Amino acid sequence: MSILKLISATCLASLLAACGGSTGFPPTITGVKVGSLMYGHTATIYLGGKDLRSTMTVESNKGCSNPSFASNSTTDTLVLNCSVLAVGDVPLTIKAEDGTVVYTTTVNVPKPQVTLFTSKGTIALELDPGTAPISTNNFLSYVSKGFYGSTLFHRVIPGFMVQGGGYTTGLVKKAPLYNPIELESNKGLSNVRGTLAMARTNVANSATSEFFINVVDNLFLNYKDPTNPGYAVFGTVVQGMDVVDAIAAEPTAVVNGFADVPLTEVTISMALQSK
Repeated sequence: MSILKLISATCLASLLAACGGSTGFPPTITGVKVGSLMYGHTATIYLGGKDLRSTMTVESNKGCSNPSFASNSTTDTLVLNCSVLAVGDVPLTIKAEDGTVVYTTTVNVPKPQVTLFTSKGTIALELDPGTAPISTNNFLSYVSKGFYGSTLFHRVIPGFMVQGGGYTTGLVKKAPLYNPIELESNKGLSNVRGTLAMARTNVANSATSEFFINVVDNLFLNYKDPTNPGYAVFGTVVQGMDVVDAIAAEPTAVVNGFADVPLTEVTISMALQSK
């Protein structure tokens, strides 16, 4: 083969690989590295190997939805992106164009965590999308929009709970961003000390942005029957329960017709998803 033909063949193989075409060699995956893996966000997973192609396919359960390979993938590294919609072990099966299984692996998605930065300190919340997906996704949607910044813990009752997420300084009501959600109080999660639950009106399916944290076991708030549906728990305080207790201990009064309002405003400066 002449030097010119050899160069042309090499260029053609490189061009095919860059465009996702086959070089004629079977793909091999030797390792997986997780770049980012956060519930409710787009995952970035790096698949390392040899003779890899973006025309390969990925099969998964709903935990890794709409998988695709990024445009910066190479024959040595495929960059997999997908929407993370489940927690726990998420299986991935990578197949060649002919359906041959090239590689199987499992990645673990942690339960989402949200940190509330308050004027009393930070509170870390772990959410439970597996049991209460509607409440969890609703709360995370408000977090992602920055809704809870500059809101208050506006209702504080020692020996009961602390409630926030719906009012700003001066007890100004903040308009919800989304429609009310379906009540998930019958999922088996209990209103015990340190749990996070959705606040609502007397109408069952009325929760929007407001939430509360139980400072004692409030079992009477649990689901009993359709006529007494209770309140939906969807998370737990994993750090900062001392901060919650400090908020609960704040002196309160009736302010502008609102009962149990802290005399000194307890503000949430920011809420961020950390996992």
